[in-house]
Amino acid sequence: MVDLARRPKNMCLRNDFAAIEGILLLGEPVRWETSLQLILDVLLSNGNPGTGLETAPYPHLPVLASNMDLLWMAEAKMPRFGHGTFLLCLETIYRKVTGKELKYEGMTGKPSILTYQYAEDIIRQQAERWGWSAPIRKLYAIGDNPVSDVYGANLFNQYLQMTKRGEKEHGAGGQQKQRPSTTQSCVSILVCTGIHNCQGPGPKAPTSGGAELPFHGHRDFSFSPELLEASHVVHDVNEAVQLVFHQEGWA
Repeated sequence: MVDLARRPKNMCLRNDFAAIEGILLLGEPVRWETSLQLILDVLLSNGNPGTGLETAPYPHLPVLASNMDLLWMAEAKMPRFGHGTFLLCLETIYRKVTGKELKYEGMTGKPSILTYQYAEDIIRQQAERWGWSAPIRKLYAIGDNPVSDVYGANLFNQYLQMTKRGEKEHGAGGQQKQRPSTTQSCVSILVCTGIHNCQGPGPKAPTSGGAELPFHGHRDFSFSPELLEASHVVHDVNEAVQLVFHQEGWA
């Protein structure tokens, strides 16, 4: 049902509005059709939606996005659309209208390595405030979504292993971060109280296509099935915390 009554009859456009220089997408909006229309207006007009352009510019304005989960669980029995679904809609509409691919200047949030690097730095700062002098060697990442939580934790663990190998091969003369990482591994723990159903039928890990479960990750992240396998699978967060205590000898 189209609500024609809510469409304004006369548009009042300002002429002194500064050109928009970029788009930052943090989470799914309430009214998707309005947000999709406005974002397309900005992209197709090169930041001047009040004037418009005959030809859409390409490359387009910088677009940065976070939170790539396609689905998430709430009180409902069925999964809800996440920001990843909104991004998929935006990418599909942009390609249909322009014939070109929407490009991202950067993507943050799980499973991006940058997100885990930031979390690692925050944990290090908290340890310093508490006066803990021992370096943090192992991180535990607990989540309910194999495609974002487990995939991201395993991807970060893979990055840590590659970084350590690179340091050994190239010695201390290579490029170092301002605060070198002491973390050696990241352990993924999957809980069954969200998107992942431990009792559900079908394969444990999605596939890149075909008759089996599809891969729900973002298109800009390559599909590696082994990264979907959690180090541990437990019922809920309480069991996950108890597992960490046991692993670290605190139980």
